[in-house]
Amino acid sequence: MDARKLILLVGALVVAAITAFMARNILVGAPAPSANAVPAAVQPQNTTEVMVATRALPVGTILDATSVKFVAWPKELIEGAYYIKGEAEPAKLQGTVVRFAIPAGQPITQGALVKPGDRGFLAAALGPGMRAVTVPVSAQSAVAGFIFPGDRVDLVLTQTVAGGGDGPPLKASETILRNLRVLATDQKTDKQSDDKGNTVVTTYSNVTVEATPKIAEKIAVAQTVGQLSLSLRSIADNQSDLEQAIANGDVDVPADGDPKKEKEMLARVAARPMEGAGGFATGADVSRFQRSTVPGKPSEERSAQPVPGSYPGGVAVRKGPVVNVARGNSVTEIEVGGKN
Repeated sequence: MDARKLILLVGALVVAAITAFMARNILVGAPAPSANAVPAAVQPQNTTEVMVATRALPVGTILDATSVKFVAWPKELIEGAYYIKGEAEPAKLQGTVVRFAIPAGQPITQGALVKPGDRGFLAAALGPGMRAVTVPVSAQSAVAGFIFPGDRVDLVLTQTVAGGGDGPPLKASETILRNLRVLATDQKTDKQSDDKGNTVVTTYSNVTVEATPKIAEKIAVAQTVGQLSLSLRSIADNQSDLEQAIANGDVDVPADGDPKKEKEMLARVAARPMEGAGGFATGADVSRFQRSTVPGKPSEERSAQPVPGSYPGGVAVRKGPVVNVARGNSVTEIEVGGKN
């Protein structure tokens, strides 16, 4: 065997020995896997939990249980007007109104809220350009008291239309306004709860809603036309209203697809009251013995028309079609089927 082959053989043996040694150390020295407990989250040092907004709260928002929460906040950044955990109870703030806009995640200050009974509470609850209108209701027309401040309702008008005939009048009901925000029931602006935190349902005789000036005028007229009833809306109804508003061109959809602008657009649509043609029902939709149209005049009354003549008072009653007969300069009306 020459020297070159001998050197290659020795080198291969050395490489193999080193590889075997390293593999043995890996297999023998690796510790058995063990389950280690995950350390519990530690409260950051020098922090205090303060109340913040869970979402953007525009002016006029009525707070509920989902509007606020407590988060850790650096002590050196805490102001005296903040609501501190242990000193403030979120349940007692339900029903208060946001006076100044609060961004999501920002601490809520005492000056940014108006409590029920404070001066200017109802004015703070109104959105820009809105008005407060009170609607008289009964237990039957107000969903048996299950409508609370902050809910959205439709306004239904029920009336009786007599028409010009002697038949039974037309009974009709129609939705005249939609998506009205309830501000107060009687003089209460928040839900009433018992000692256990359960909502107490009480009857009331007046409901105050938020409306535009034009809608406020319509509500005032509707109270003189017939009986008003409230229809409680579902939260999911806003999506269908948005689609209809987009189809009608009432809403400008952001062309750049900015999520922030789209979110603001959705908030505007969800907050605005709506008017225009809504659904309706007549007595015939409920009972086959009721009318579906306004009663008209009888046929005899429609055909009776005053015409000149020689009868007392200078007026005759036309009971049918006539023919004009001209004799020289004289024109005479002769009833068809009558005597000449």
